[in-house]
Amino acid sequence: MHSKHIFLIGPMGAGKSTIGKQLARTLDRPFFDIDHEIVKSAGADIPWIFDMEGEEGFRRRETNMLTKIIDHSRPSVVATGGGVVLNDQNCQAMEASGLVVYLAATKKQLYERTKRDKNRPLLQVEDRKRTIDHLLAERGPRYQNIAHIVATSGNAQPQVMVDDIVTKLTNYQFKVT
Repeated sequence: MHSKHIFLIGPMGAGKSTIGKQLARTLDRPFFDIDHEIVKSAGADIPWIFDMEGEEGFRRRETNMLTKIIDHSRPSVVATGGGVVLNDQNCQAMEASGLVVYLAATKKQLYERTKRDKNRPLLQVEDRKRTIDHLLAERGPRYQNIAHIVATSGNAQPQVMVDDIVTKLTNYQFKVT
């Protein structure tokens, strides 16, 4: 049995933060949302960080925060940013220190869940669907390659998703408590 971090990966709008909070509560583990932790430590929102530092600066902060959480917390549930898998160092760190759960969703679900969101700098473009399609084409294979477990969000209520993930973790012989 493993008792390590549980990392939730997947595209923007897949439900990593929502599912992560409930999964952490269910498993009685701390919860960290990397984007939220970056905002707290920077004292600025993500669009501002992108404006001032660019995507590269944000990705650097993301890697630093992931490392900090891995190194300084007991086994936790960690909701990552959609682009965390773009950095091989991040992928290696997650694989070495926990179990990676890919929250998959359909393009239609992602379009719907992100259509009014103003806090996602990469989606502040005229053709959001095209951008989501491009991001999925770029990142989808990386999500698949690093994932130990894949959970499809579908239209299920968050607790149904959490129960499904707990079952998959147990089947994977992962120590859930």
